[in-house]
Amino acid sequence: MRFSTKLFSALFILTMIAGIVLSKWVIDGINFSGTNFFYVFNAYNIAGLVMIGLNTILGMILYARFLKSLRLSRAIFFATFPITIFYAFSLFLIASARTLEGDIASFLRNVLKINSTFNALLWCVLITLVYLLIVFLIYAYLCMPVQRVEKITRRLSDGRVREESFEVGNSKQFKTIESALEKINYNYKEKENIAKQTDLEVEKFIPKEFLKFLGKTSITELELGNQVQKNATTFYCDISNLDKQNMTLTLEENFNFINSYLNVISPIIRKFDGFIDKYLGDGILAVFSRPENAMECSTAVCRAIEIKNHSQKSLPNINVRISIHTGEIILGVVGEQQRKSPTIVSDVVNLATKMEEINLLMGTKVVFSRQTLNELPAKYQFAYRNIGSLTLENGERTSLYENLEVYPRRKREKLIRLKRNFEDGVRFFNEGAYLKAKSYFRDVLKYVSDDKASYIYYNKACDKIEQNIS
Repeated sequence: MRFSTKLFSALFILTMIAGIVLSKWVIDGINFSGTNFFYVFNAYNIAGLVMIGLNTILGMILYARFLKSLRLSRAIFFATFPITIFYAFSLFLIASARTLEGDIASFLRNVLKINSTFNALLWCVLITLVYLLIVFLIYAYLCMPVQRVEKITRRLSDGRVREESFEVGNSKQFKTIESALEKINYNYKEKENIAKQTDLEVEKFIPKEFLKFLGKTSITELELGNQVQKNATTFYCDISNLDKQNMTLTLEENFNFINSYLNVISPIIRKFDGFIDKYLGDGILAVFSRPENAMECSTAVCRAIEIKNHSQKSLPNINVRISIHTGEIILGVVGEQQRKSPTIVSDVVNLATKMEEINLLMGTKVVFSRQTLNELPAKYQFAYRNIGSLTLENGERTSLYENLEVYPRRKREKLIRLKRNFEDGVRFFNEGAYLKAKSYFRDVLKYVSDDKASYIYYNKACDKIEQNIS
């Protein structure tokens, strides 16, 4: 029991005792003149009236608190019980006023004009209507928390509640309901946060762009066999020089080292509107809807790796080799019911492997196919050079090009200036004019001694010349 309730109870008992003691003077102060009551005031009956008034107020407060401690069904009963007793007593007085003797009966007959059965019946109807109105208001007030519970539960079912706490009612029963609803709301928000976090984690495994390609909005919509054919640009990025790194680091350190570089490359791919199809050990296979984005991404990745290499001087430098190709690919869901995997289904991986071999052989950083060059917008300007050709799976040959924008400014300017010499050397080499090819590559190496592609072609031309002589 609360302290205030204990205090009110003590005061109620004291005022009740005082009222009982002073009730004699209160009753003696009431006089009847035949048609009206009048009251004779003195110090004792005024004190008695004050005590009775305070006792009534305190009783109402305690009774209200008593009702709040009850369940709704009992609260309704005990709230209507006093008014029902008063209503029944009023009907009894009206019905008996014409036969009862005494001042009160005479007062009722004179004031209420109860001189006929019809008038008595009218007063009974009026009192009944007032009683029903009071009962209706009591029911409406006591059931207001039920309406609040209904509103809150409806909002909870629609997922629209975000309040930390609810105010349903003041009774003990509804306080319990408030606590339960708040716990439900908390659990709901926790589950919603977990669901959102899960969605964010799922996006790390299945990119939103992949779902967008398939015309889906959620991972739950993916089914085996879902596929779509698109003209897209594939971007294969391989990290090199890891063999040296593996010799100096533990397995855990090696994984952390690789991830540190992948954490640099992956955000750049997303920045240029690409999405990662899969991680291939120390490599990345990504997809771009526009080839110019893939070209810009390749330049940004190479420059970012240079910056990271400079920041890790205690470790060997890491190089990246990027192969870019544009063509028809099929994005789909493969696997079985217990294990589904979204992936690219095409020959791009094999092609990327072949392009990567040329990339490694030539010592280039970024190579791309003729198909990619043809798909680039006419207004897209960048420096590149032809480095040879590659035989595709269908037996056709496609030209390969090197992106020169990835090199430092001084080297890039020299390579651009000597582009014609290099490409003429490649053309003569492919035609079998090895002496001419050798001279052109020698001219390039004269100004750019670290151009490995020219060095490879130059040595091959020398080998061919020696073979022809022998």
